[in-house]
Amino acid sequence: MRTDASGTTPAGTGVAVLGSVVVPAHDEAAVIGRLLLALRSGGPDLEVVVVANGCTDATAEVARGVPGVRVLETPVPSKMHALALGDGHASRFPRFYVDADVVIGADGIGELAAALQAPGVHAVGPARHLDLAASSWLVRAYYSVWCQLPGVQRELYGRGVIGVDEAGHRRLAGWRDTMADDLLTAMSFASEELRVVPTAEVVIRAPREYGDLLRRRVRAMTGNRRLARDPAAPPLRGAGGGVPTMAALIRRDARLLPAVAVFLGTAILARARARWALARGSTTWLRDESSRRVDPPSGPVSPATAASTLRAERSS
Repeated sequence: MRTDASGTTPAGTGVAVLGSVVVPAHDEAAVIGRLLLALRSGGPDLEVVVVANGCTDATAEVARGVPGVRVLETPVPSKMHALALGDGHASRFPRFYVDADVVIGADGIGELAAALQAPGVHAVGPARHLDLAASSWLVRAYYSVWCQLPGVQRELYGRGVIGVDEAGHRRLAGWRDTMADDLLTAMSFASEELRVVPTAEVVIRAPREYGDLLRRRVRAMTGNRRLARDPAAPPLRGAGGGVPTMAALIRRDARLLPAVAVFLGTAILARARARWALARGSTTWLRDESSRRVDPPSGPVSPATAASTLRAERSS
């Protein structure tokens, strides 16, 4: 395993010192730069630890090109292993776990840290902004329903960012191997112990084509079903995507009928494929590559190059 020294903020700089961010990254060279730039550009000083796990691309090199980022490398292509490894090298609280393919800034992390100061709150997540600009009609239709599910609105899964205080961190000790990592983390906290913070926003790029969406949903369904069968897992709270919810959405807005049909059809397909994967004992991580379709920089990326790339992405 290769480890880099982390950047530090000199005393007397006037920069507020915050917690630690752990970023597990498997072949994320095309997109990780935009996240790291956002985390390191102004705002509170964060300890950022990137764990490049089982990478075959330039993920580690791109991460090293952003000042103040500690980079660990492991040949083990496992997100849970990467989370545990990064957690062991992080030194501050609160602790934030951020997917490499989303974007949240240092100020957003600061808002999450502030929310963790509330009595009894041990886990937080940001408001979710889905970037659907490059997505097909079927994908947009699916998410127009998914985003209105009660569980999707109030729970911490599906955001790509979860923050915990020290007490919450103790709940996650051990990082059990699972395909449904964000669901397991979210369900480790009772509803009254978590907060979705509307003043913090994470940008998530949605799949471009329906096949990409279906792969993502099959992986989620497979992981969720495995977790539901695990007697050691915490009780799971549903998303509330049943027939009563669908009927209520249509009553509220009849124009959603085609989108509801897409949503239900996708759920049926994903459930069937998840059952097949479970029957075969498959552990294949079905990944949506379309939302990562950005040309990676060649070689180490400077802050100026990263800023230019991020500006180009925002204007596209």
